[in-house]
Amino acid sequence: MNGHSFIEVRTIAQKKNNEKYEAILNAAVKVIGQAGYHNAPISKIAREAGVADGTVYLYFKNKEDILISILRETIGTIVDRIHDELKLEDGDAAESLKGLITIYFGIFGVNPDLAMFTQVHLRQSNAEMRKQIGDIIRPYYQIIDQIILKGIESGVFRESMDKRIARRMIFGTMDETVTAWILTGAKYSLASQVQPVYDVMVGGLRA
Repeated sequence: MNGHSFIEVRTIAQKKNNEKYEAILNAAVKVIGQAGYHNAPISKIAREAGVADGTVYLYFKNKEDILISILRETIGTIVDRIHDELKLEDGDAAESLKGLITIYFGIFGVNPDLAMFTQVHLRQSNAEMRKQIGDIIRPYYQIIDQIILKGIESGVFRESMDKRIARRMIFGTMDETVTAWILTGAKYSLASQVQPVYDVMVGGLRA
């Protein structure tokens, strides 16, 4: 991610005009974050992005498509960075867990608006949207499962633990830490929470 945008578009070659696509997503994060999903018309998102209303529809079917696209790009970026930066197959499971926390907090820690957007909209009441979001976040859950299994197999984590509860604990702790950071007005560094969160997690998981 660069300092001028919230969202790193991962599939540049697949977009007709990556700059406009990215501008619309970043504008939507800002507008929906300020006004709320239901009070953020396409026209306002287009104006913030500096494009015509019709241009938005060249890239997205509707506002729901924009929302899902933001979540897909955000979670996809996290997953890509984890695969690029961590040795999930060969590395120590505890170190992989710390790397996971570091990447997650690092991405949201420099983008409070994106953090707020993601925290709110990962929790959807609409059944169809919940299904789409479930599909988007599944690769991230699979990485957590992989780290847990690696830790158990290597003797670093307790064999007796319930792996699904362990995954919920890991994701839930990171999720709640980001939420608490947002609610305090992002007045401290989210990166400063990596070590305390890691200590609590690994203390509960270790053999």
